Amino acid sequence: MELRSAALHDAAAAGASGTGLGLDAGGTGTRWALSDAAGHVLAQGSVGGLTALMMGSEVGREQIGAVLRQLARDLRTGGMPWPRRVVAGFTAYSEDPPLRARIEALVSSALDLPADRVCVCGDIALAYLDCFEPGAGYLVYAGTGSIAAYIDAQGQMHRAGGRGGLLDDGGSGYWIAREAMRHIWRAEDEQPGSWRGSALAASVFEHVGGSEWSRSRDFFYQGTRGQVGEMAQAVVAAAVQGDAVALRLLTQAGAELARLATALTRRLGVRPIALAGRAVQLHPAIEHGMRDALGPTGAVKVVELHAHETAARLAANDAAVLRQLVDAELAAVRQAAGP
Repeated sequence: MELRSAALHDAAAAGASGTGLGLDAGGTGTRWALSDAAGHVLAQGSVGGLTALMMGSEVGREQIGAVLRQLARDLRTGGMPWPRRVVAGFTAYSEDPPLRARIEALVSSALDLPADRVCVCGDIALAYLDCFEPGAGYLVYAGTGSIAAYIDAQGQMHRAGGRGGLLDDGGSGYWIAREAMRHIWRAEDEQPGSWRGSALAASVFEHVGGSEWSRSRDFFYQGTRGQVGEMAQAVVAAAVQGDAVALRLLTQAGAELARLATALTRRLGVRPIALAGRAVQLHPAIEHGMRDALGPTGAVKVVELHAHETAARLAANDAAVLRQLVDAELAAVRQAAGP
């Protein structure tokens, strides 16, 4: 099953058009890459975290500008060729053309480029293009959150999940942590002190700093989504020790991810499925749980994403798929607004 996007090969075949800078921006860090028009990665690195949510406050916008200016300094001090175009995938960005224009203006200002040479899209759209050409398959992504995505031949994004930890995010790191904590404290309700006989509870309580309810409460309700999601590693540690509940939770996480793929399959037809994200790599039970839930008809391949490199190659060639995405986004917003 070929998962690398043919859009990259089409773009390179269109002819050299300059150096492209690609950004894969997330809350904990932003990976970047420079590519020439032939698709060769010239350099890559990382800077601070960026998300579209930061655009909601003056402080956040200043932080975005500061990170981008640091990137510009890194490029200059490294003696690297200056990019002609930029493609940036931002976490928490979805179908909001005015917001996209504001982010593009920040990027263009920090990197001293005309705004029409900057294209901002969602990080999931970028991850999809790292795996497939439009119309070719489904991406199921599980990190702190979870989502399934499909970009059709017209550039329109179709989604399942991706609704945040409070509503869903089934199979994600956050979901695994939440379900583990729920199990532990329900068991304590029924039999106080039972946690001492549970490898899962012992691992989780070690992670949060103690067995008191106040420790769990503060960790969950005062920590960030990312910090809570990291607690999934404590669940994995318990599964490695043979804890049956922990292993069952990880298998259930895989079934939750299968549900996302199934939702798209029922709506849009059978296609290959790419499975990606840090949560997927936590334990083999997650992948096995997904495969078991999908059954023999589900063609799944686990992939490692290099979305920043894909973004750089798309930018270097001003790939037509980028304009498709923007046009489809505008059309979707107009349709939602009605007559």
